Parts: sequence; structure tokens; C-alpha cells
Amino acid sequence: MKFWDTSALLPVLVEEDATDAARQLLAADPQALIWMLTGVELLSVLGRLCRQTRGLDDVLPSLRAGATSLVARCTRVTDMDGARRRAERLVGVHPLAAADALQLGAALVACDDTPPRLTFVTLDRQLGRSAALEGFRVVGLGSKQ
Repeated sequence: MKFWDTSALLPVLVEEDATDAARQLLAADPQALIWMLTGVELLSVLGRLCRQTRGLDDVLPSLRAGATSLVARCTRVTDMDGARRRAERLVGVHPLAAADALQLGAALVACDDTPPRLTFVTLDRQLGRSAALEGFRVVGLGSKQ
């Protein structure tokens, strides 16, 4: 069981350098954990990608369907209040955007505030550094800023 940040799930849907590694790691993780709003984040990224890249409009419906299917097979951390409380602390000690702090807060909820019990998967270097400082084992599949 691993906690998956949105950045680590995107290459499962869209071909990137980290696609093979992400797909293999996810296939080996039948109890993948995600934050309850990861699906919204994925759909947002896909929409932005399609708006910024010519010729992708035709594939957006299948990308959205893939994202919805991917999220449905993951276990979602739904304790929004718990994630929020942890995120409020995290933004005070780490240079994180609100959404990244909420992702990390949800991971803390998932492991009952015992980070060594859970692996955190991300492509985001700053979020990965913050997760490691919190005590998570971090798996990075590449290096996004």
C-alpha cells in the first residue's frame, strides 16, 4: 500500500518519461491510496494539458474516462477535516502550496500520523522533500519541479 500524489498518477494516463515506472509501480500496488480530491486535480491537469496542446481535444474524453476509472480503483482518504488540520501545520513548516499540503495531510491521516508505515509516491520534488522530512519513505518516478 502506497499513497499516490496526483503528479505520480498523471504518467499512468499520459505518456511521459515516468510512464513505464508509474504503471509498473501502480500495478504492484493493489491498495493504492489517494486523497479524496485527487480525481479533481487529475481532471484539472488533463483539461489544462488539452487546452495548451493542439490536437488533444479529441482524446480528452478518453483521458477523462481513464482518470475516472483510475480514481475509482484507488482507496480514497476522505477525512477532509483531518487532512485540513494537518495541512494547516504543514504549510507553516514546509514550502508547500495548499493542494500539496492537503495531499501530504491526507497521507498523514492514512497512516495515523506514523509516516514510516507508508510509502509516498510523487514526481514533485518539493512535495517529496517535505514528505521525507515528515518521515515518509518517498518513491520518486522522475523530477518535476
